[in-house]
Amino acid sequence: MAEVTSASGNPAVTADRAPVPFLRVRLSFMMFLQYAIWGAWLPLLYQYLTGHLKFAGDEVGMIFVVGAAGSIVAPFVAGQIADRWFPTQWFLGISHIAGGVLVWQLAGLRTYSEFMWFSLAYSLIYSPTLSLTNSLAFHHLPDRDRQFGGVRMWGTVGWICVGILIGQWLLHRHTPETGDAAAKLLAQQAGMADAFRLSAILGVVMGVYCIFGLPHTPPSKGRQANATFEAIGQLRYQPLLTLFLMAVPISCIHQFYFVHTAGFLGRLQSTTATEINKLFGVGGGGLMTIGQMSEIIVLALMPLVTPWASRKLLLLVGTLAYAARMALFAYVLEISRATGVDPQTLLIAGVAMHGLCFGCWIFVAIMVVDEECPPDVRASAQSLLGLVVFGIGIMAGSMIATSVVPEWSKNPDGTTDYTALFSHPMYASLIVFALLLIFYPMRSPRRGSLSDAAT
Repeated sequence: MAEVTSASGNPAVTADRAPVPFLRVRLSFMMFLQYAIWGAWLPLLYQYLTGHLKFAGDEVGMIFVVGAAGSIVAPFVAGQIADRWFPTQWFLGISHIAGGVLVWQLAGLRTYSEFMWFSLAYSLIYSPTLSLTNSLAFHHLPDRDRQFGGVRMWGTVGWICVGILIGQWLLHRHTPETGDAAAKLLAQQAGMADAFRLSAILGVVMGVYCIFGLPHTPPSKGRQANATFEAIGQLRYQPLLTLFLMAVPISCIHQFYFVHTAGFLGRLQSTTATEINKLFGVGGGGLMTIGQMSEIIVLALMPLVTPWASRKLLLLVGTLAYAARMALFAYVLEISRATGVDPQTLLIAGVAMHGLCFGCWIFVAIMVVDEECPPDVRASAQSLLGLVVFGIGIMAGSMIATSVVPEWSKNPDGTTDYTALFSHPMYASLIVFALLLIFYPMRSPRRGSLSDAAT
């Protein structure tokens, strides 16, 4: 049966689909839990592994690599199951309960091999759920252009809440009242194990909620038995191919930010007792939530911007934001001397650029994939994007950020030269900007045509 389209040209409701009570509230709570689970520990992982467990750079890089392995598997397992075989809400529920059990174990592991294998197992379970929550929301929302941003925004709220909660926990439970800054930092890094425990609790809650609280999302029948192969076929379309190719370096830059920023900011917080610590806690993760706060503003504005702004313009803005953020981190002292602005204010401004980075690149990429692909392969197509952004990009970005660039960015005394460290992703962002400017079309001719193909 043909779909009825909304004013924006998107599929609205089908004649055989009953309205879902409290739909946006239910989907928003799903996003809140989905990203709270991840945000509890990801910003702190590099500090925890290098500072508390004392793992070497190549070992940490490998843990980040295996942590992204689930995104490689997702299109061939989760997308196929959700598009062809199994209700999405049941797959999400079972995955999150199992993931909660696994991530609890990470808090007590001490050896590299144990941590690596448990990280791999957890990644295989958790990573596919990222793209499936997007596809589930797209499946049910009547007008994704105007509604998805508001729903996805609650994932950002979840990330903020757990980031500040963990920062305050580290400040009040794991920061000694006496001792120098180095001793306090080591105590905080040891306390970061509690972030895994919080994530585990949230994971089990999410699993139960998915099974009993989310609307039924059945598999659909498509032209091919394998939805993933059908989704891969969509990459013959030049805008999608360009988007996926550019998503790899953008994901590397994105991962570089999450590997190094919390430690970079945490050292600042450990040496300066400011009002900021009272608000955001310590460890850097809480302070990084300023980026998620700006993300909320950007996502809230997306329904006003996406109907008229070309996807190319938004992607270019996001790419420039990546470059500007890394420039502020790399040259904070030089910019401070030139402008008279306090370095701490400049660093906070750099963190706040995350809103434009995520909103105008990752979020827009999710929208483009949903706009350009037929309805019966959208879950698999979103999983393919997850493979690129959270799989290939994070794997490459993790090794670059932990093993390659730090070796290129050392002072003669062995300490880190942060100007050199952050200038590498800055230049990479500018290269991506130039490639997008040349190769990505101003407006896709297939935009708004999905309703014609959905029957």
